[in-house]
Amino acid sequence: MNRQTRRLKGKSVVTVAEYVKTFKVGDKVVIRPKAKWIGQPHLRYSNRHGIVVEKRGKSYVVEVRDYSTTKKVVVSPIHLVLSV
Repeated sequence: MNRQTRRLKGKSVVTVAEYVKTFKVGDKVVIRPKAKWIGQPHLRYSNRHGIVVEKRGKSYVVEVRDYSTTKKVVVSPIHLVLSV
């Protein structure tokens, strides 16, 4: 992960508001990984759009399309942003 995390350099500032963000089931979100390991998805899912399927503990399950298949990724709210 050393080469892959170089892309995240300088994006490590996380505020308290990002830890307590909440999303509803059905919200459209964008996966934007930050340099925190807690609940970070694999970097191949960065900037992917998805739909929140369920809440699992403090994290969310996001359904992401990968070409013709759909995958479910467990992501912490730190790494999620509401889609416009």
